Amino acid sequence: MNPITPHWRKQLRGSAKPAYLLLADLIAEDIRSGRLAVRDRLPTLRELATDLQLNYTTVARGYAEARKRGLIDSRAGTGTFIRSGSPSLRLRGGSGAEMTMNMPPEPDDPHLLARLHDSASRAFADAHLYDLLRYQDFGGTAHDREAAMHWLRPRVPDAAVDRMLVCPGIHGVLTALFSQLARPGELICVESLTYPGVKAIAAQLGVQLHALQLDEDGPIADAFEHACRTLKPKALYCNPALLNPTTATVSRTRREALADVALRYAVPIIEDDAYGMLPRQSPVALATLAPALTYYVSGFSKCFGAGLRTAYVCSPTVLQSQRLAGAMRATTVMASPITNALATLWVKDGTAEAMLQAVRAESVARQLLASRHLGEHGLQAHPEGFHAWLPLTPGWSPVEFASYLRTQNVGVVASAAFSTDGDPPDAVRICLGGPMSRDDCDQALRLIADTLTHPLHPHATVQERDRGAVGAWRPG
Repeated sequence: MNPITPHWRKQLRGSAKPAYLLLADLIAEDIRSGRLAVRDRLPTLRELATDLQLNYTTVARGYAEARKRGLIDSRAGTGTFIRSGSPSLRLRGGSGAEMTMNMPPEPDDPHLLARLHDSASRAFADAHLYDLLRYQDFGGTAHDREAAMHWLRPRVPDAAVDRMLVCPGIHGVLTALFSQLARPGELICVESLTYPGVKAIAAQLGVQLHALQLDEDGPIADAFEHACRTLKPKALYCNPALLNPTTATVSRTRREALADVALRYAVPIIEDDAYGMLPRQSPVALATLAPALTYYVSGFSKCFGAGLRTAYVCSPTVLQSQRLAGAMRATTVMASPITNALATLWVKDGTAEAMLQAVRAESVARQLLASRHLGEHGLQAHPEGFHAWLPLTPGWSPVEFASYLRTQNVGVVASAAFSTDGDPPDAVRICLGGPMSRDDCDQALRLIADTLTHPLHPHATVQERDRGAVGAWRPG
């Protein structure tokens, strides 16, 4: 079976929507999530009909619909491919509640915004601009690395300047670590639901991902140990605080168990703690439990703003930090000295901490709205985070639900984007942050709740819609 098709089968089985239309929706959703990329080859009609247990004509109509939407191209003798420049299905009119990108909320605080402006102006007024326009050694200046150490110390008390690197964003760090720790065809353990960027990185590098099932405490330690014993993974990747997408935090006990397995089998840990600064209280970092094995990665994209592309990495040893610097230098040359100068100033003068507190407070306010509108629907969220995980009621498939909300000008992300085991749950991730106002967030959440409570299915018959106006008609 083609690796892209298992979750398609599940969605097709659970939907009342015509299969050929849903097939085109699934292709579009996988393009948006990064599961399918430009020039990726799709299965032949006969292969896909067999994999999905559909008849040939239905699959042919599905591909025809996808071609009509500009998603794919087919050429005799070469096959069917994802089209270059495939549309991203932007929200209608270019506006609306864009709740797909997981960005921190922008606090409506004129005094904080003025502080950002003033400190940024001061940073460049005092700087030697030619210094900021020159090549620098990878990893940041000593001043930048001292700021990084200061910022990470609350989570990693033993962080040291000589093991610290200042890098151009967390995603670039993860790419370098994956390429350094695993060769093509080798395996890295990850959560069964995880950051979609990791899936894209692994696909680009040819690294295999082994999914560890999750329970209420986090990745199951026995599953990790079994993988270490039988599959010899090259690393464990973990997003332990406010997991993207489920918002769960790995418990202290589970962290200790995972660290114990990693230590016994000498498996490096990549601790992606992008959201770790948001909760006021969080269990001890894996980097403290297994310091000799853990690369601790954090940054500003989830606690300040996605445009501040500065990430900090504390490596297990000085030598491993130097090796990582070499791997990153080969692909990124260096982090932007201009961006580093801003991040360092904002850490040193307390602006970064003020922004973190403002983002946290705004997240709390928006999570209260989310709980009010969606709490009865089983919403999973952390009160100080800015994304939420919404299980769906029977009858809605995640792709169909997300597609329907887009017609209402609200964007959410279906679970398949995060799945590493090919069997995503029926759920969607909702981001409460980004540039939208609190009122816009409230209206979007109200619309999502209304859709769940009074679903008017986009492909319902007239009779079904009439029943929906009187009672609670459930799709499918």
